[in-house]
Amino acid sequence: MIDGLESSPLLAEIILGARQWLGGAIALAAVAIGVLVWSYQRTLGAAWLRFVCLILKAVAVILLATCLLDPLFRGSRPSPGSNLFLVVADNSRSLQLANAGQRESRGAQLQASLSKDSPWLTRLAQDFDVRKYTFDTQLQPTQDFSQLAFVGEASALSTTLSQLSDRYRGQPVAGILLLTDGNATDLDGNELSVKDLPPIYPVPLASASLSLDASLTSIAVSQTNFEAAPVTIAAEIATQSLAGKQLIARVLDESGKEVERQTLTVKKDAESLSHRFLIKPEKPGISFYRVQLALPGEEELAVDSQQSTEATLANNNRLATVDRGGGPYRVLYVSGLPNWEFKFLRRAVSKDDEVDLVGLVRVAKKEPKFNFLSRSDERTNPLFRGFGNKSDEQAEQYDEPVLLRLGTADKEELRGGFPKDPEDLFKFHAIILDDMEAAFFTQDQLSLLQQFVSQRGGGLLMMGGKGSFGEGGYARTPVAELLPVYLDRGAPQANTEPLHLKLTREGWLQPWIRVRANEQDEQERLTAMPGFRSLNRIESIKPGASVLAEVETGQGNARPALAVQPFGRGRVGALLIGDLWRWDLRRAEDQPSDLEKAWRQTVRWLVADVPQLVEVETRRIMGTGLPAREIIVRARDPKFLALDNAQVAISIKTPDERDLKIVAESSEQTAGEYRAQFVPRIAGAYRATITVTAPDGSEVGRRETGWSVEPETDEFRELAGNLPLLQRLAAESGGEVVSLSGLSSFVASLPNRKIPHVETWTYPLWHQWGVLAVALGCLVGEWGLRRWKGLA
Repeated sequence: MIDGLESSPLLAEIILGARQWLGGAIALAAVAIGVLVWSYQRTLGAAWLRFVCLILKAVAVILLATCLLDPLFRGSRPSPGSNLFLVVADNSRSLQLANAGQRESRGAQLQASLSKDSPWLTRLAQDFDVRKYTFDTQLQPTQDFSQLAFVGEASALSTTLSQLSDRYRGQPVAGILLLTDGNATDLDGNELSVKDLPPIYPVPLASASLSLDASLTSIAVSQTNFEAAPVTIAAEIATQSLAGKQLIARVLDESGKEVERQTLTVKKDAESLSHRFLIKPEKPGISFYRVQLALPGEEELAVDSQQSTEATLANNNRLATVDRGGGPYRVLYVSGLPNWEFKFLRRAVSKDDEVDLVGLVRVAKKEPKFNFLSRSDERTNPLFRGFGNKSDEQAEQYDEPVLLRLGTADKEELRGGFPKDPEDLFKFHAIILDDMEAAFFTQDQLSLLQQFVSQRGGGLLMMGGKGSFGEGGYARTPVAELLPVYLDRGAPQANTEPLHLKLTREGWLQPWIRVRANEQDEQERLTAMPGFRSLNRIESIKPGASVLAEVETGQGNARPALAVQPFGRGRVGALLIGDLWRWDLRRAEDQPSDLEKAWRQTVRWLVADVPQLVEVETRRIMGTGLPAREIIVRARDPKFLALDNAQVAISIKTPDERDLKIVAESSEQTAGEYRAQFVPRIAGAYRATITVTAPDGSEVGRRETGWSVEPETDEFRELAGNLPLLQRLAAESGGEVVSLSGLSSFVASLPNRKIPHVETWTYPLWHQWGVLAVALGCLVGEWGLRRWKGLA
């Protein structure tokens, strides 16, 4: 707390310098007044005349008797030069605007009030030690406010007040005069605390009335697994004085190509609009899209153009950062037998550049060795006869299943069948189990599947069939704990009548479940789907699970067809239909495949939000006044445990095509976490490539991230200023809001306010000529009345 702010001001008062004469003065005055009353009672004349004369002479007697007590005026005033008063002026670009109905800008009005010969500044300097500051992105001391240029890219109001509090802690500051429009750009939803500050006296420079303007107040980017439009950009738009007019909203890619255009109609004044753009990035990784607002015919105007009818174009553009990175995602498909499902799944995923499908398909189960059916002295499975000159130790044995590996990274991957170690299994992002019984896996592998979801955070989908769910022997296994359904009854049900698929309420809300763009088309698609014949019968789902799709029998009974639930860090799905491939049988050759699209979206859902070995997060650092960024890197080893002692190098590509290198330091709070700070110097889009190297020198992984710096957009977000914020600052700090025209009267009233350091002054009452003038006037008046009326 800054010292002295709790002292109360001393108001002017009268004290007695010779209090010892109080009794004598009262007695003398009483005797004199008594004599006067007795004398005027014996005097002949009108009663009112005698009364007036008595009063006049009594007042003179009382004043003279009071002078015997040596009365003194005593008061307080600021001790000259002992108290500080801070004058802080906004130097940001938003002050270049003019208020509605005024030709002079806010900055010009401010400069006129802060000129060297301003009477209020001169009066303020007589009582206080005035310290002058300007602020935009940073707080700067100044000797002369004529240096204000109003070119600052931000209004770091929170940072400014925090720096003033730290700089003048423990010093006698009488108050802070804050001249600004209140558009703080460094709050970011955080409350601004002023409990450690002296009284703040804001001077709002922006009027409540606004000129014609449209602004993008905020944009938000969300990504889904809906293939037609995987990225949604939600734009919040504020309008002023645009009722009945139209706005053009556009999305442009990095080359300036128009991706989407919409025409919006403003129905009423000061209307807030919301609009969503659905886009599909053409390339993976980091992309930047520019969202732009414009009145018809003004789409190509520059930001600083003076030809626009809007108050400013600086708030009409925003950059949206889209991250379609994280891939390629690797999905392991494990099947108990060659089937149609793998054919359609593989064909669908081949069209997604971000997904690699690896197949482990069993073509023959374990079988005992029968010598009488084989050649003499042959100890290996005859199914592999003729495939190279393998030794008996390398060839598949009779008592092992015959597995077909497809799409592996190299010839060694999955050579031993399903992975037995976390390092091998955790390389994948998702696993699909199709008609593969639990007996195929060892107990350790079943536990490893559970760790894959809970610890690694991967996705798992079990498909229907006689080797799945309950009939596959998964009850009372670690995998049963993962599934969103209970396996008390799991036998696949063969149906003589077709089963028709329909979406539940939860299913309609999931974009990755829907294949068509609108509800009507989706309903038509569901109606045209063929009936299915195989379904694993499940009676109940687990708490927390959701049924997204059901099948309906001819009797109208509905049974779960697709259920999902989160588990640990990952997610699990149960597709209870055993013949999903029937979906694509009725498709004409020239029609797009809904099944393929559904498979791509399902796989995208499985791998969405799956943790990577290297993960990156960027945050804006608040409280600095600059668009500083903190880059947070989380590194894991192949077992997905926190990786310490790694080296994290960051390469940043700036908007002007420069390459900057920084190094992230290990965090002291969290294992496997590394942090670095970066302060951008120019506006635009930034890309960063993060490379993590293990202690042994091997590369753990690389990730790309990006962000945008747009100080102008934040600075011009609200043209009317933020008067509620300024009012709150004044109320919570004990100050008050002051108008620009009322600065002189405000400065004149400061001596009567709370001041840290004050001095006391006294002045004798009898030194005032007015006291003697009143006494003599009363006596002369009484004598004149008596002479005029002939009072004896």
